[in-house]
Amino acid sequence: MVELRNVSYTYPNGQKALDHVNLKLNDGEFAFVVGNSGAGKSTLIKLLLKELTATEGEVYVNGYNLNKIKKRKIPHLRRTIGVVFQDFRLIPNLTVYDNIAFALRVIDAPQKYIRTRVPYVISLVGLTSKAKSYPSDLSGGEQQRVALARALVNDPKLIIADEPTGNVDPARSYEIVDLLKAINECGTTVLMVTHQHELIRYFGGRIININTGSVVFDEVIGGADEIQ
Repeated sequence: MVELRNVSYTYPNGQKALDHVNLKLNDGEFAFVVGNSGAGKSTLIKLLLKELTATEGEVYVNGYNLNKIKKRKIPHLRRTIGVVFQDFRLIPNLTVYDNIAFALRVIDAPQKYIRTRVPYVISLVGLTSKAKSYPSDLSGGEQQRVALARALVNDPKLIIADEPTGNVDPARSYEIVDLLKAINECGTTVLMVTHQHELIRYFGGRIININTGSVVFDEVIGGADEIQ
């Protein structure tokens, strides 16, 4: 579960990025977060990842109270969250397999588990034939699928997708959201930040609109895919 209770955040320069935000995302939900540049979306993500601490209010993620969490527990929190970035952030000299396995190796996962888990998530994103390829050999959409598989490999409770379709062509954008929806249907909570309103109109669902640091809209809407 993700919950923000009356959360505000003000940067050291005096800029108020979030202003008394109340928000709750239950386990297994899928929500789009939208808003103009500077609206507070990036600050929201940094709060959820404990990169920042709320100036006011309380933040809860996956059973952790982020206002009270001890520093040594922050890595444990982050292992419950998978993050997908717009710019992929793949390691160029590692294969698809090793890019994904890296996320397990850094937490000292057993080698036997890595050998079974990594091929499984590669198959989930439809890239089995690309396991030995390098990022430079992949299309933008394929690179984003690798990034998604890497976010999934730790079996997180929550996936935060920060503009995951920003660097892929429009057709691939729908495929990425389809994948996130399929992952969500298996029980993983998904929070996706996007500027692409056409995706929202097509898929529908819960839409959270942030404007100048406040939640101005939080409703479930129907999508075009339901009509089709």
